[in-house]
Amino acid sequence: AFVISFRDFESCINDLTPSQTPLNLANSAYLSLETNLERQALYPHLVQSYKWHDKLHEYSTFASTLLQQNSLKRSYYTNTKRRRSLPSSHLATPQMVENLIGSIHYNNMNLKIARPFMTNAILHITIARVLRAAVILKGLLIEWVTVKGYDESLLDGVDEQWTESRHQVFRKVQDHAHSAMLHFFSPTLPELAIRSFITWFRSYVTLFADPCKKCGKHLHNTLPPTWRDLRTLEPFHEECKQ
Repeated sequence: AFVISFRDFESCINDLTPSQTPLNLANSAYLSLETNLERQALYPHLVQSYKWHDKLHEYSTFASTLLQQNSLKRSYYTNTKRRRSLPSSHLATPQMVENLIGSIHYNNMNLKIARPFMTNAILHITIARVLRAAVILKGLLIEWVTVKGYDESLLDGVDEQWTESRHQVFRKVQDHAHSAMLHFFSPTLPELAIRSFITWFRSYVTLFADPCKKCGKHLHNTLPPTWRDLRTLEPFHEECKQ
């Protein structure tokens, strides 16, 4: 029985196809002679990694040849388009700000520019006898809006430009003004942004006169309609604007 098994083993070996490209395993070839089973298992994995490395080298050589023959390389093209100029509205000169504000005129609204730090301007807005506002500008960009009642101080100290009103109704209007500031924000068209914001803000001249466009009431939760639609300028309570 032992002789038959040995002959079968020899026939199986003779049927194997020898490798066309012998692998140079150097001293690692001796792993096949290792008697320790754990170390002997490393040999087939090592042979597989060598084969994989040879194929990688072969394919990379073919790829390099094809890429060298390809003339459509992006680096060969030159971009003839002019790069878009970066917005510089925050670098507007004081004269540009003065000219823009001086060209805006509305009834029942007074605009006044102050420069407490001799650089960026603070635009003070007075709407009839309804409210006051301080719009802090950086060049031609609106950075902050503070809204207070007509009877509250806003022009005396610099700290007052950042202090909120003691009345809830004007704190609500200030929150809505910040939303409108972000809505009209346009670094590429800063003059249009400021004009649009001032036009929207001027609609608060009827803050205590016009009823809500949706519910028809003047007061809701003891507050008048503090929201103005950004497109139509119609008055709404905060709960009714949805």
